[in-house]
Amino acid sequence: MSKKKKKGKISKTLVEQILDKHKIEYQQFVFPTYQDGDVKQLNVDHIGIDDHVIYKTLALTGSQTGPLVGVIPVDEHLSYKKLAKLSGNKKVGMIPLKNLVATTGYEHGANTPIGIYETKGFPIYISEIAKEQGTIIVSSGKIGRSVQLKATDLADLVHGTFGDITE
Repeated sequence: MSKKKKKGKISKTLVEQILDKHKIEYQQFVFPTYQDGDVKQLNVDHIGIDDHVIYKTLALTGSQTGPLVGVIPVDEHLSYKKLAKLSGNKKVGMIPLKNLVATTGYEHGANTPIGIYETKGFPIYISEIAKEQGTIIVSSGKIGRSVQLKATDLADLVHGTFGDITE
């Protein structure tokens, strides 16, 4: 877990520092986590936030483009077919868990579109639902840490493309 600074102030993640550098408004969130096998998971059942505004960052690989990222609400399912079409691929598939850190730089549960774009430059595809909602919550690069920001600010920062990528 992150170290706390004076009087309960939470230290900033690299993603939060990137947002500060680009003068993008955000709010920090710390979610409780639990261990599920060999990976940590967010426990979002009891914190009073609608799952539909919390987004997961999925690392995939495309048959033509190589690595790419899909960002969708945690209560939705990614459509591989729709993402493949939007991204110019014949097909896309999840990056195997064993290759995740080597590919994205983040462990399962900590993938963040901001950090991945900043360090790897992979194309980012964001569910059009986010644009309609206005404000969303995405991971800030550490398990249990997230940021809430405007979906359009996220898309502008990561040169993201909004589209229909859910089933």
